[in-house]
Amino acid sequence: MRILVEAYYNCLHCKNKRVRILTRDGRQYTGTIMDVDYNNVYLRPDARGTVKTSAFYPGFYGGDILTLSLFTLLAIALI
Repeated sequence: MRILVEAYYNCLHCKNKRVRILTRDGRQYTGTIMDVDYNNVYLRPDARGTVKTSAFYPGFYGGDILTLSLFTLLAIALI
C-alpha cells in the first residue's frame, strides 16, 4: 500500500509536466501527465499515433491519453 501512496504523490507532483515512466514489465513511456487518481496515471504520450491507448480522458480535445496503473509503475522522472 505504501508503494501506491508514494507513486500517487510522485505522479501528482509531476502533473502537467513532461516525464518518462518505466513500468515493472520494462516498458517506457514519455509524455505529459494530464491527471492522476488513486489507481491510475493519465499520460498524453509525446509520440502520437505510435502508442495504443487504454482509455480516453474526457476534456482533452483531439488526443489520446494512455492510462497506466499506479501498481505497474517502477520509476518516474522529469525530463
